[in-house]
Amino acid sequence: MNIEQARFNMIEQQIRPWEVLDQNVLDLLFVIKREDFAPPAYRNLAFADMEIPLGNGQVMLAPKIEAKLLQELALKKTDKVLEIGTGSGYMAALLAAHSDHVLSVESRPELAGIAQQNLQRAGITNVNVEIGDGANGWPQRGPYDAIVLSGSVPKLPEALLKQLRVGGRMAVVVGEAPVMEAQLITCTAEGVFNTVNLFETVIPPLDGIAAKSRFSF
Repeated sequence: MNIEQARFNMIEQQIRPWEVLDQNVLDLLFVIKREDFAPPAYRNLAFADMEIPLGNGQVMLAPKIEAKLLQELALKKTDKVLEIGTGSGYMAALLAAHSDHVLSVESRPELAGIAQQNLQRAGITNVNVEIGDGANGWPQRGPYDAIVLSGSVPKLPEALLKQLRVGGRMAVVVGEAPVMEAQLITCTAEGVFNTVNLFETVIPPLDGIAAKSRFSF
């Protein structure tokens, strides 16, 4: 397999047609090696238009979804970012390249360990991976300029909104299969939020969220 050709095809055939046109984002996809964050058994599928299993129902999201969310967050080099659900560390690596610092919270210690190794190997030093349940954010380190959730939530946790600075943005997929909406939520003033629907999609629920929502009567 010609890896560089596969990477080029991914960007030109999957990501650009999805209206990801920010050149900084497209350039970054050449720099951060997605295949190095995929589990070895799936390395050859790193550029396919699909979710890549990480075990225990966790996945790397499809490349176009990650790229689109990164573009919509419009990160600045001074931004402090919270990622909920580290997975393989790939999205954290993308976020880190465009921001000052990323705090990524992963509930599964074994995934957190793999992500840390992947990030270290890639020479990325401005990501901290912490182990814990980030379903309600990580208020002890907030507030944040940007928050991104790597899994879907049935409805938006109020606690997360409170952790956004004024001017802060959150990228989140809200809803339950078969109807979910990727949203960009911006804190325009203290306690005031503007929501833009970006695209319809279906992604696996955030770790630990599904069971909670099913049993809350």
